[in-house]
Amino acid sequence: MAEFTFIDLFAGIGGIRRPYQKLGGKCVFSSEIDKFAIKTYEANWNETPSGDITKIDAKDIPKFDILLAGFPCQAFSIAGKRKGFNDIRGTMFFEVERILEYHKPKCFMLENVKGLLNHDKGKTFKIMMDILTKKLKYKVYCDVLNAKDYGVPQNRERVIIVGFKNPNVKFEFPEPSKEKVKVGDILEKNVDPKYTISDKIWESHQRRKKLNKEKGNGFGYSLFNENSLYTSTISARYYKDGSEILIEQKNKNPRRLTPREAARLQGFPDDFKFVVSDMQLYKQFGNSVPTKMIEAVANNVYKALKESGEI
Repeated sequence: MAEFTFIDLFAGIGGIRRPYQKLGGKCVFSSEIDKFAIKTYEANWNETPSGDITKIDAKDIPKFDILLAGFPCQAFSIAGKRKGFNDIRGTMFFEVERILEYHKPKCFMLENVKGLLNHDKGKTFKIMMDILTKKLKYKVYCDVLNAKDYGVPQNRERVIIVGFKNPNVKFEFPEPSKEKVKVGDILEKNVDPKYTISDKIWESHQRRKKLNKEKGNGFGYSLFNENSLYTSTISARYYKDGSEILIEQKNKNPRRLTPREAARLQGFPDDFKFVVSDMQLYKQFGNSVPTKMIEAVANNVYKALKESGEI
């Protein structure tokens, strides 16, 4: 008998699911629209997510205790066009609202990019908060956490929003872990030469960086080695040229991360199964969550629910 039940919306490859399942939770419903992410999810969780959440009636979702959603962030991201609610992906928050309103679960945890906070001068975030607190009557906690503080060598800031139906539940965000990590901890020993970038791409990176520097832009490639404390944020476009995280090599051009290293950079264990192409894997890990950071939040969510007798 599971201690609690949860649903996994915009599930991707199950990065948010992992920590809650580890705590003894049972996933009773998942939803994902990308066919390649669905393949990876099936291989690792033995479950096929339902498709497009906009086409699923809330009453067809089983009853559950916790709603989990890393709802699409491209609409609020600096890397995207930042159209917010004018972008179909930005309106996915209202799917979360619809399901919370119907099911009234004990708790929810949402994850998004830090840019959500100041999108449209803070108006977007205010609308969300008003819906969650005033309309749906949840006691809401919000903070910006960084993956590098929770056991993975990646500088990745994310907004975490946690809400409880019972106003007496006392929740605190986790303190940074004491675990010391560096980029060398996630690097593989023997790497296929195919991950080394070509002379042409390396020249193009260097040329672009020089031009951008002259213009005063920060955009260009970023180079790391095994002693670096952390990398920059891996994004869904990493497969294009790998420029945001390149690894130095002796007497050779730099290389990209391998898919396994990208997985480790997000805290996925080495038994996590790969069943799609490298290109899709890079996209999936770039879109996923730093699971160790989510695990730290999940532990505190569980503790708060347990101490208040909610589960």
